Amino acid sequence: MILSVSRRTDIPALYADWFFHRLAEGFVCVRNPMNPRQVSRISLKREDVDGIVFWTKNPIPMMDRLHLLDGYPYYFQFTLTSYGRDTETNLPSKNDVLIPAFRELAEKLGRHRVVWRYDPVFISAHYTVDYHIRYFTKMAEMLADSTEKCTVSFLDYYKNTRKTAPEISTPDEEEICRMMTAFSETAKRVGIAIDTCAEEADLSRYEISHAACIDTERLSRIAGVPVTAPPDRNQRKACGCASAVDIGVYNTCVNGCRYCYANYILPLVQENYRSHDPSSPLLTGHLTAEDKVTDRKPDRKKTQLTMLGE
Repeated sequence: MILSVSRRTDIPALYADWFFHRLAEGFVCVRNPMNPRQVSRISLKREDVDGIVFWTKNPIPMMDRLHLLDGYPYYFQFTLTSYGRDTETNLPSKNDVLIPAFRELAEKLGRHRVVWRYDPVFISAHYTVDYHIRYFTKMAEMLADSTEKCTVSFLDYYKNTRKTAPEISTPDEEEICRMMTAFSETAKRVGIAIDTCAEEADLSRYEISHAACIDTERLSRIAGVPVTAPPDRNQRKACGCASAVDIGVYNTCVNGCRYCYANYILPLVQENYRSHDPSSPLLTGHLTAEDKVTDRKPDRKKTQLTMLGE
C-alpha cells in the first residue's frame, strides 16, 4: 500500500502534528468523500506501508521530525511557484523561507527525494509568459543541486476557480509552446528533467515527458526493493500515477491559493480547520456512533512476491 499525503490538503504544512501522532498510533481514519458515514481505518505500520508520497508547499513543520519516518520509503512533491501573496495568500516568502527549506530538505534526504513542482501554470495580466520564463529560470538555477526534476502542469479551470480568480486563464497552445521551449532549454542547462502532470498534450519535442507523481520506480529506488502498484484508475485519463490511498480531506487547506481545486466549498474551509483535533484519528472532527468504520486491508502480496523473485 502506498500512501498519498495528500492531494486533498497540505498535511505537512498544516497538520504535521496530527500526522506524526497518527504514525505513533499506527493507524488513521478517512471518511469516504462520497459517503461520509463510511470510514476506512488504514494501517500506518511500517510492514503495511510500501511507500509515502508527501505533497506540500511548506514542509518546515515536518523537518525536525523526519527521523520518525525512518524505515518508510518516502519522498516529497514540493510545489514551489513564482506567484506572490496575491495568489498564494498565506504562504511564507519564497526567497527567505521556502527556497531555503527546499534546499535543506534535499540536503537531509537527497535530491532524488524532493521533486520540484512548478504548477499550476496560468496566465494573467501580471503573470505573463515572459514572467514565467524569467522566474522559472531563476528558480531552476537556485534549485538545480536540490532536485532531479521539475513537474509542470497547466491550470484546470474548475468552477470554484472562476469565482476566486476570474482574472486568470489557462495558457493557449502558442503560450505553452513559448514557455516549454524556454523551460526545456533552462532545465537542460542546469541538469534537471521536466515532465508534466496529467497533461494529454505530447510535449516530447521539447524533451518533456509525462509524469507519474505517485511513482513506483522512485519508491523502489528509495526502498532498495521493488515497490509495485497498479495504475490509479480514479485519476484523470492522462495521469500516470500508481494507485495510492489518500489520507487527506477536501476543504481543509488554509494556504489560501486562489487557484485551488481541493477547496470547492469555501465556507467549509475555516470551519473544518477549526474542527481539527491533532489527537483525533480523523483529520477533521471526530468519529460518531453513526459512523461505520471498516479496516482497509493492506495488499502486501505483490511487493513481497516481487522481492522473493529477485
